[in-house]
Amino acid sequence: MYLVYSVLLAAGLLISLPYWLVQMLRHGKYHEGLRARLGKVPSGLATNRPTIWVHAVSLGEVLAVSGLVKQLQLRFPDHRIVVSTTTATGQKLARKRFGNDAFYFPLDFAFSIRPYLRTLKPELVILAETEFWPNFLRLSKESGARIAVVNGRISDRSWPGYRRLRRWLAPVLQNVDLFLVQTDTDAHRLEDIGADPQRVQVAGNLKFDVEAPAVPSVVASLRSAFLQSGAGPVVVCGSTADGEEPVLIQAFVNVLASHPRAVMVLAPRHPERFGAVAQLLEQLGIRHWKRSLWSGEAISGGVLLLDTVGELASLYSLADVAFVGGSLVPRGGHNIIEPAQHGVAIITGNHTENFRDIVGLFQSRDAVRITGPAEYPLVLMELLSHENDRRALGRRAAETWRSQMGATARILEALEKLLASDFVSPSPPAPVAPTHSR
Repeated sequence: MYLVYSVLLAAGLLISLPYWLVQMLRHGKYHEGLRARLGKVPSGLATNRPTIWVHAVSLGEVLAVSGLVKQLQLRFPDHRIVVSTTTATGQKLARKRFGNDAFYFPLDFAFSIRPYLRTLKPELVILAETEFWPNFLRLSKESGARIAVVNGRISDRSWPGYRRLRRWLAPVLQNVDLFLVQTDTDAHRLEDIGADPQRVQVAGNLKFDVEAPAVPSVVASLRSAFLQSGAGPVVVCGSTADGEEPVLIQAFVNVLASHPRAVMVLAPRHPERFGAVAQLLEQLGIRHWKRSLWSGEAISGGVLLLDTVGELASLYSLADVAFVGGSLVPRGGHNIIEPAQHGVAIITGNHTENFRDIVGLFQSRDAVRITGPAEYPLVLMELLSHENDRRALGRRAAETWRSQMGATARILEALEKLLASDFVSPSPPAPVAPTHSR
């Protein structure tokens, strides 16, 4: 099975090679860390200390596990905690927080993985969310490492595909000693695709425990600039996707008709789109400033394009209303917890499959507004026009966030037991005939 998988993976990479080359040449993506992904272990990773290897795919996962990593460092001071990522944005944040203990995750080939296992000799491998790399799990298990999945989730989008592959996926999942998942739904889905129920526990969502980042100086500078110019209201549109900006900008134009000093902070999700969004603002004749070029001048009656990385979470604190993107178009949405931490009234679109349970929880407590593209301008104007309703919505969002904290402590306790010398992994269940999606 693993040989067939490796051949198919190699074939897929070969077929898609032109795409990767174009991305490297046009956008400068994927070039950084290429040698590391192919098995060249960075020299700074060599260590004689026992090691815990944490893998967090992208920026969101790095944010989610950062608190857990900090607690692991305190609880296991004799261990070295290393953190791998897949994406460049995730790697940038990981290096900022963990220095030389951060590196790019190798491609899922034996020749790429074995050098890392030989160098690190991890006692424990921790995978964030849903990273079921067959070769990596098998080789890590064979090396003697214990393996845990934390903050595990099975999204609406991925579940049908996993079920179709259950026959092949179930043996891969047997390499995992412990699954610590976000919700009962995730636990049921994981068991449905072949995980041993004895190894599955519901521990909650680490994203509710993410500490608000240190406030960058730009927040105070912008607050001062808004005050000086009498700007307001402020709408922060974060993590926007292709196809959303025209809707958001047109809605903001409507806001300007009633609030000529209004400001929209517009933060595209991917840095490679900063230029395209700036060009769109130019074409539409919208007054705007680029954050990367802004030097403290007054801002009022226009759009601040956040063409920087790592500042969005703190800038939500300036918002009267926050829109969380990737949700007016079918991208699955993004995390609404960051604006909730600041007690901001939140709007999101109706494509929130990637954050199904979080959004559902907030919705059940009337702590978020969910809308489609056609209704978004009306929902935005309604919130901006009714201050008491807007503030109450923000208060309920903050209360909902606080009520869900505590996953880090539960996960840490489970990982301690997993690392204990007397831990015995449950035996794999007898093979079960594969089920099929209806």
